[in-house]
Amino acid sequence: MRIGFVGLGVMGFPMARHLAGAGHALQVFNRSPAKTLRFAEAHGGLAAETAAEAAHGAEALILCVGNDDDVRHVVGEALDDLAPGAAIVDHTTTSARVAREMAERAHASGRAFLDAPVSGGQAGAENGALTVMVGGDEAAFERMRPVIAAYGKAIRRMGPAGSGQLTKMVNQIAIAGAVQGVAEAMHFAARAGLDLAEVQAAISKGAAQSWQLDNRWGTMAEGEFDFGFAVDWMRKDLGIALDEARANGATIAVAALVDQFYADVQKLGGRRWDTSSLVARLEPPKG
Repeated sequence: MRIGFVGLGVMGFPMARHLAGAGHALQVFNRSPAKTLRFAEAHGGLAAETAAEAAHGAEALILCVGNDDDVRHVVGEALDDLAPGAAIVDHTTTSARVAREMAERAHASGRAFLDAPVSGGQAGAENGALTVMVGGDEAAFERMRPVIAAYGKAIRRMGPAGSGQLTKMVNQIAIAGAVQGVAEAMHFAARAGLDLAEVQAAISKGAAQSWQLDNRWGTMAEGEFDFGFAVDWMRKDLGIALDEARANGATIAVAALVDQFYADVQKLGGRRWDTSSLVARLEPPKG
């Protein structure tokens, strides 16, 4: 398939690489021209100078950009350059509102828009093992599923436009509580004088087991946070979820509290630290 790809950051670059490896013809664009050229030199395809050029004649346009405004800007610039009947697949984490807006706009032009946020972080993107939550037209979803499969291992349509973004909000709410739980558990274990490695080995085989416990306990114990999903990004995502909760009447008090704890981490200089850095504000002893 002829595919335009916009946004070659830590997630987008490896996702686009998987598409190239699957044999798709890529037209790539990034706001930093050096990244565009680096990708084209390494993996082939057209190094576009604008989002519109990346979209020109493409059967699909895949976005992995920053926020609602970025999505609006790219769609506004590129929509009319896409081939008739093309689909836009947006992997940006945004509000459900903008997803619905873009779906209506795409439909009016004879094209489709799928909101398709992902989970799995940079490692998932590098390994082609992302979880992808999709909202939008079912026929467009089925057409694009084999494309998304180049970098997604679990791909599910959640409902109409906006449903993918709403599901991503659920995902981030659950992660926020889980990370804080692990951070407090480690803090308590350290203050109690327990061996942290032994504690992890003991509780990870029972009901306390979680992805965060299995994958982050060791790095949290060592105070290592220079990797993974950044605190700034998590606060952006939680802000979207909190806005949606105010609109739909949901009570997500723990998520709101953890969002403020992440603000504390930002004040410690941890804006780019991994989300597991919640433990840093509790100052656990290392080891």
